[in-house]
Amino acid sequence: MADLPMYFPSMTDDRCEELADEITASGDLRSPEWRRAVLDTPRHEFLRGGFFRREDGGGRTGWEPVRPGDEEWLPGCYRNESLVTQIAGTVVPTDLDGRIYRLPTSSSTLPGLVVRMLEELNVRDGMRVLEIGTGSGYSTALLCHRLGDETVTSVEVDEEISGRARVALGTVGHHPDLVVGDGLEGHAANAPYDRLIATCGVLDIPAAWPAQVRPGGQILATVGGWLYSSELAGLTVGEDGTATGRLLGGQVSFMLARPQTPPPLGVLPDLGDGPERESSVPWDVMDDWTARFVVQLAAPAAQRFGLSLPEGELNVLLDVESGSWAALRRDKGRWIVREGGPEPLWRQVEDHIARWRADGSPGLDRFLITVAPGRRTITWAARP
Repeated sequence: MADLPMYFPSMTDDRCEELADEITASGDLRSPEWRRAVLDTPRHEFLRGGFFRREDGGGRTGWEPVRPGDEEWLPGCYRNESLVTQIAGTVVPTDLDGRIYRLPTSSSTLPGLVVRMLEELNVRDGMRVLEIGTGSGYSTALLCHRLGDETVTSVEVDEEISGRARVALGTVGHHPDLVVGDGLEGHAANAPYDRLIATCGVLDIPAAWPAQVRPGGQILATVGGWLYSSELAGLTVGEDGTATGRLLGGQVSFMLARPQTPPPLGVLPDLGDGPERESSVPWDVMDDWTARFVVQLAAPAAQRFGLSLPEGELNVLLDVESGSWAALRRDKGRWIVREGGPEPLWRQVEDHIARWRADGSPGLDRFLITVAPGRRTITWAARP
């Protein structure tokens, strides 16, 4: 008797329909064109190399491989979840048995977010799209289904990831222009584009992106920073090349583009140096997503971490490049801060948070963004 296939087409058709229904119910999938794309695009074909399952224990986060043939692989492919596909820049699920304790570097984004972003693009037939971050190729396939292969260019920095995506896309019948390169530079050879969409996070909108999008065209990208508060930004490119728009809300998070990942902390400064004072802003302001975004605007090159000392927990904000730092500790209900380096990091944080609160603590959907050559500005509109 011949071996049975691992799955049947009708089974995956049903799973695609269940996934489309779930994304529709969430409000992310709104149009019949994108629903048809989800129904006709089998996500499991883009996860043939497997994915990693998160395992937390002992205060550490580890990752265990899930591969085709494992009982949970096919159902997992159709969950509305992000699935990690690469660890530490090179490790894929077929490389190991057991658990790995390193940081994820590539994933298949949760389908609901992919579709929400595609809906936000407001595409029309015949439009040319540049996608930054091919990843697994699933979002690329949805774009090809909606607009046609010849209109889609997708850039991926990792040659192996791009190669796997090319195979998966070919399997489902799509052959867009796949480019291996630095997505922060866009791809000028196929410009101008009507739309640009980034499936990685960025610290700033690179100058190359508005320059490669035609006036009236749109850019959709997640803007964030090293404090890991981020948001989806929708911008329209003007005749002068300036891109303006707003943050769209929803606490969208992507892995940062690899060239923009934070530098190692290196040797720490003497955090006991300098005078102390009481802070007007508590460290736990970082627990609020929007407030942390405001802190990020105040200290855009800073990273945060904690140190466990005999006298208690010390919370640190450090700008590695400039050497500026702030260290906060709790003392009898008060927050005490000490700062060092050329810039008063925490004083800048206090000023930004005070202005934001005076304006009614507006949500990120009231933040405005302007990107011009050599300049990026993010402001907020006060609550009425």
